This record gives sequence, C-alpha cells and structure tokens, in this order.
Amino acid sequence: MRLFLLVLCVLVASRPSVVPAQDLEETVTLCTSCHGEDGRPVESDIPIIWGQEYYYLYVQMKDYKSGLRANEVMAGIVAEFSKDQMKALAQHFSEKPWPTIGYRAEDGEIPVAQSGLTAGQCTQCHLGSYLGDSRVPRLAGQQPDYLERTMNEFQEDIRLNSPAKSSLLGDYKDADIEAMAHYLAGL
Repeated sequence: MRLFLLVLCVLVASRPSVVPAQDLEETVTLCTSCHGEDGRPVESDIPIIWGQEYYYLYVQMKDYKSGLRANEVMAGIVAEFSKDQMKALAQHFSEKPWPTIGYRAEDGEIPVAQSGLTAGQCTQCHLGSYLGDSRVPRLAGQQPDYLERTMNEFQEDIRLNSPAKSSLLGDYKDADIEAMAHYLAGL
C-alpha cells in the first residue's frame, strides 16, 4: 500500500497543475508569435516546439529562467512564469503535431554529417532516428539555422545546460556543424 501511495504521489506531482485557460491561451498566443501559429517558426533560427518532448520543453524554460541557457528574449518571457505555468505550456506544445518544414540537406553534406554524428555518438541519446525520447529533444526535422546556432553555442560555452555537449562539440569544424545541422533538419 505504501508503494502504491508513493507511486500515486509521484504521478500527481509530475503532472502539470491546472492553469486557468485564459492565462494559458494568452501565453500560448505570445509563444506562437515567434514559434509559429502552425508550429513553423517565423524565423529560421527559432526552434520548432510543437511536438517536442514535454520534459525537454519544461526543463528549457527552467534553464532560461535560471540563466543556464542564455537568451534575452526567452529569459524575459519566462522570468515570471511559475512552475505550473511552465508545465502547462510544455504539456500544451508537446501534444501538438510536429510540423514538416520540407528542408533537404545538400548531397555533399550528408556523408560529412553522418560521419560527425557517428563520431559524436549522437544516437546514444537522441536515438537512431533523432526523434528523441521523454528527456531528450527531437532533432529530426528541426530548423537548420536553430540547430547550427545551438551546436555553436555549446561549442563556445555559451549554452551551459548540457556540459557534455560542450566538450563533445569542441573539436568540430564549422563546416561539420553546418552539415550536421542541415542533415538533421532534412530528416
């Protein structure tokens, strides 16, 4: 019985609390002004969040709020969000369908990208299809400029919320990172 109650408490605590519909709608409208009303962001270096993993979305908002992930716009937006608001937003966007952006890498980039992704053992976390899982983001079909910027931010120790990626990407050439970003965007 104790185990049942413990499991029940964990499940209840991990679910997003109810956020008033009006507050959620207003915040979703703010989010979609950049991330896109149909899931396709308005700029190529803004990430797709529709259909992204719930936990990943939630943690990224927490990291923007704490400063582990630097972005003036996002830090300002999430500064006043409560934990419940961040969970509700993560839940909302994770339940949306992933949009297709129709990107295709250049043929010459594909072997360079595959070599770099294999050397980095990227499939160990992001899985073979780069669709991610409950705690790891989907990379397949993500915005190419966003992927490139993100890998560069890890490489240059600007993005601090995943130190292993900083050391992993430290030795990659700019052309390798660009090819990997384009390849992943085209999956």
